[in-house]
Amino acid sequence: MANPLEFINQVRAEAAKVTWPSRRETLITTALVIVMVLVASVFFVSVDQALRLLVSLILSLAH
Repeated sequence: MANPLEFINQVRAEAAKVTWPSRRETLITTALVIVMVLVASVFFVSVDQALRLLVSLILSLAH
């Protein structure tokens, strides 16, 4: 088991190696996530409405 001070020094050394995305990269990634969420939501709403219509049609034939 490592010495607590050694552990803290290792954590600091690893944290120094982290490269954070730039503001531009963050904004582009955020925009792409939002676009993909919108595309997926439109797709699932369309499929849901098509299935609702199909089930309603099948149930109306039963009456």
